[in-house]
Amino acid sequence: MGNLNIAVLGAKDFASSIGKKGTVTDMTFYDYKEGLDSFTLIEPSKYPEKLSSLFFSVAMSEFAILVVDKIDSFLGETIVMADSVGISRGWLILRNYIQPEQVRPLLAGTCLESYELREDDPIRLREELISMAKSESKAPGEGTCGSCPVDSHFNVKGVGTVVLGSVIDGYFRKHDKMTVFPLGREVILKSIQKHDIDANDGVRGDHVGLALRGIDSDELDRGFVVTTDPSVKMSRSVSGKVSLVRYWSSPLKEGMVIHLGHWMQMVPCRITSADNGSDFRNASVSMELDSDMIHKPGDRAILMYLEGGKLRVAGSVTLQ
Repeated sequence: MGNLNIAVLGAKDFASSIGKKGTVTDMTFYDYKEGLDSFTLIEPSKYPEKLSSLFFSVAMSEFAILVVDKIDSFLGETIVMADSVGISRGWLILRNYIQPEQVRPLLAGTCLESYELREDDPIRLREELISMAKSESKAPGEGTCGSCPVDSHFNVKGVGTVVLGSVIDGYFRKHDKMTVFPLGREVILKSIQKHDIDANDGVRGDHVGLALRGIDSDELDRGFVVTTDPSVKMSRSVSGKVSLVRYWSSPLKEGMVIHLGHWMQMVPCRITSADNGSDFRNASVSMELDSDMIHKPGDRAILMYLEGGKLRVAGSVTLQ
């Protein structure tokens, strides 16, 4: 059973011609299934009004389809976001007579520069995507050590609490004991579904529904993490070197309020110190967060400055 999560960027409703429309929040999900294999298309339906819509769509994905029908500041911001998160696999689809030579300079020096050009042909795209999904088949190994950030949650009559999300790494199995962060609550994984089909395990890249025993839906929130991984931790402060994007024009300053994005979290924080040295794009900073950031040591978080005008993606920092 293979699955691929795909961020569809740059054109709203493009995915509707490829997959079947599913859950709609600030992201819209479209699914396609063939036998035991499937892919999930994720569109940031509230972008550009909500930068979080773009971030979450990209953060949940392993592959991207960048649709370019006009060249503007939002295209630039989308490219910077995908590059900052590190979505290095993808396709480029050009519309409205836009030529590759108009776009390639914008992708140069980013992980998107290797994106392959594709025709705007939904049938062929669907066929190629399901073929890719089949090749993404992943088998669980020994033990269990996986995490699933919560996108949405609800109660189902006769089932109980169900959370939806994508397995961000590792894997877990039905009946595992899991921990819900930030509550630190132990729960039992009653059952797993993938595209409404019962499954025995959740593997990195799977879009899953998890039925949990030991917690109520109203105790949960987006950004919570359900995990079997003992290395997952919480941090209320972050210190380290930032890596600002090349288009960011000014240094970070003490007292500045920014947002840190990681998995399905976007947490406000305040910069408490900033040593810009000789290169402000690689400054040493300390930040205090408004709430706990759930992560693994060494994970990368994205810096976003919502008052940044035409570019709100500032860079990244490593979480220790």
